[in-house]
Amino acid sequence: MFRVMAFALGLLALTPTVRAGEVQVAVASNFAAPMKAIAAEFEKATGHKALLSFGASGKFYAQIRNGAPFQLLLSADEVIPAKLEADGLVIPKSRFTYAVGTLVLWSAQAGFVDERGEVLSRGNFAHLAVANPKLAPYGAAAMETLARLGLKSSLQDKLVQGENIAQTHQFVISGNAQLGFVALSQVMKDRRIADGSAWVVPAEMHRPIRQDAVALAAGRNNAAANALLRFLREPLAMAIIQSYGYRP
Repeated sequence: MFRVMAFALGLLALTPTVRAGEVQVAVASNFAAPMKAIAAEFEKATGHKALLSFGASGKFYAQIRNGAPFQLLLSADEVIPAKLEADGLVIPKSRFTYAVGTLVLWSAQAGFVDERGEVLSRGNFAHLAVANPKLAPYGAAAMETLARLGLKSSLQDKLVQGENIAQTHQFVISGNAQLGFVALSQVMKDRRIADGSAWVVPAEMHRPIRQDAVALAAGRNNAAANALLRFLREPLAMAIIQSYGYRP
């Protein structure tokens, strides 16, 4: 009996174990809420932990170029990951679109924004918040929308600019701006716009906000990074993404 047990223990000692790991993830601000939910499910499913940092995609680009130790990037656009790819800072063939964003004109005040966005042409507000169009794709989409409506020049003096979409959302919540262009995901709860009033901007008003994920060179041998990249394409993650108003 002793020999059998010793033999069994010896086999267990030789069996490779899967250790839970960590992955450093740079995440676009607009994707904060769904990514927190995905990270929780990812940890339950795999044991791996995703350490999340939120910010503007343009700033992440500069940080990664300067050696920031991120292993995955979930960008707010497709341009930044493509630039990093051209710079040789990503793992080849790892880039894919994980979500297509939806822009919304939103006010914390009920009834302030109508369902067609005509409040913009009426101009009965002091400030309109937008994200920095040079750094944030949702800001660029907002400015394209204003141009399409023929209102870019007339509303220029009313614009207040957030560094990223999270700060832009905060401007509206705090009342520093009566309304603003934000990501639909920021104002959704239980698959509907939770508070205030909103106009969901039609997709044809601006270029598609394709949000790409990419594995960075720093995560080449990181099992948790590879696992999270796969998990983002699985049905559970996709369901969470769509529940926050993103298109597949």
